Amino acid sequence: MEAHHRVYVVRLAHPRHPGVRDCYYVGMTGLHPQQRFDNHKAGVKAARVVRDFGLELAYEWFDEIPPMTYAEAALCEPTLADELRDRGFVVFGPTLRRPVEPARARPVRRLARKKR
Repeated sequence: MEAHHRVYVVRLAHPRHPGVRDCYYVGMTGLHPQQRFDNHKAGVKAARVVRDFGLELAYEWFDEIPPMTYAEAALCEPTLADELRDRGFVVFGPTLRRPVEPARARPVRRLARKKR
């Protein structure tokens, strides 16, 4: 297998709270990251959040990660996204974490009505 896939990170203008917290999108591609970012902005196979709010590539988060096989990139992408989440950033992208199940509602106990 050819090792040409890359993970990449896009800096976003926070869609709901601009300027409040750093916000990123994490993806993977077989293209050069700049070409993939340009495709997002042009609406070609675009993630809407990147098309609408993407500012630039955040090379500081992925530039030292070497090209890899598709399977390796598919594991690296959510790992990097979760690492950024752990650092307190808002991140759009995949996760390896299990979804938190909502708390189950306790059954309501009804008092028996007295017959009149």
